[in-house]
This record gives sequence, C-alpha cells and structure tokens, in this order.
Amino acid sequence: MKTKALLIIMIAMLAIPVAADAGDWILRARVINVDPNESSEEIGDFGSTVAVDSATTLEVDVTYMFVKNFGLELIAATTGHDLSASGGALNGADLGSVKVLPPTLTFQWHPFPAGLLDFYIGAGVNWTYFYSYDLSDDLAGLGVTDINFSNSFGFSGDVGLSVNLGPHFHINGDIKYIQISTDADIKVGGDTLDSVKVDIDPWVFGLGVGYRF
Repeated sequence: MKTKALLIIMIAMLAIPVAADAGDWILRARVINVDPNESSEEIGDFGSTVAVDSATTLEVDVTYMFVKNFGLELIAATTGHDLSASGGALNGADLGSVKVLPPTLTFQWHPFPAGLLDFYIGAGVNWTYFYSYDLSDDLAGLGVTDINFSNSFGFSGDVGLSVNLGPHFHINGDIKYIQISTDADIKVGGDTLDSVKVDIDPWVFGLGVGYRF
C-alpha cells in the first residue's frame, strides 16, 4: 500500500500544470562555484604560468520567456580570485588577487517547459570586467607596482534542470562554461614590464531556487 501511495504521489507531481508561456518572467537566486580551467603564457623569463583559484558566491538571474519554449537569461554575480605562479622560478609565489564581474546573456531552449521537470540547454555571450586588483607582497618585493587586466568578451554555453514545485516556485541546478580571457600587463612604475595572456575559461556550477510569474 505504501508503494502504491508513493507511485500515485509521483504521478500526481508529474501532472502538476506549470504556467510556462510567452511573456513569463523567471527570477532565481543561486549559489555558484566558479572553477577556472586556466592556462596562460609564461611570465617573463621565469618559466612560470598563472594559476587562478576557484570561488563560491551568490548569483542572481532573470529569464524572459518570449515564446513558450525559448527564453533569454541574464546572470549577474561577482567573484574574487587569488592568483599564484605555477612552475618555474616563481612556483608558489603569491601574485595578488582580482575581482571579476561577468554578466552573461544566454539564449535557452526548453523542450518540455510544462510538468515536473524542465530541462533546458543554451548558448550565449559573456562580457567580463576585471577590477580591484590587490598587489601581493611577493610581487612588490620584485619591484612590481600594479597589474592591469583587459576586459573580456567570449561565448558561453549551459545546461540546466528545474524541478517545478507548482505553478510558481522551482528548484534549479545548472552548469555553464564561459570563455574568459585577459591580458595581464605587469607594471613597474609607468612602464609595462611584461604582458601575459591568461585564459580563465571557467566551469560554473549553480544550485538555487526560482520564482515564475
């Protein structure tokens, strides 16, 4: 009897009607982990490359469903990342930290927007702004006075799944891959000692809640 009752409940949940239609707005708050898949040019003649640590933060996003199965999602979040040297003569050296603001606009396809499970895939574009660089003592000891980071433009992709709890609320999880690249200009006074290209290209894992209206 317990097994039958559980099956009936599951079937009923699958039949929950969801107001998924053109003109819907979806607001979400998610906890995300940004996991860089970095690679970089060597720093000067030291034979070292740049390593970027992962970071966890809160993300907010909004999606507009302009037709029943297609929508546009805009995410906003900011993270701070510690930088270090990997390999070569500078191995393990602290290279400071920098904050990034990477708004991303994604076009998404929802093949089955109604019901308990709403799976979607998407592709979009990203613009990343680098700010608030904090110079490390290790670099200051070598005479470095600052590092300037160029902003980035790249493509993104994502897959996600929402578990609908009714016509309005849902639980959401998603995975994004974002192209982020910057030129790090190492400054000594007013001169550029070296310019190092760094590809960050993070995977972003998110889990949160949403509201549809």
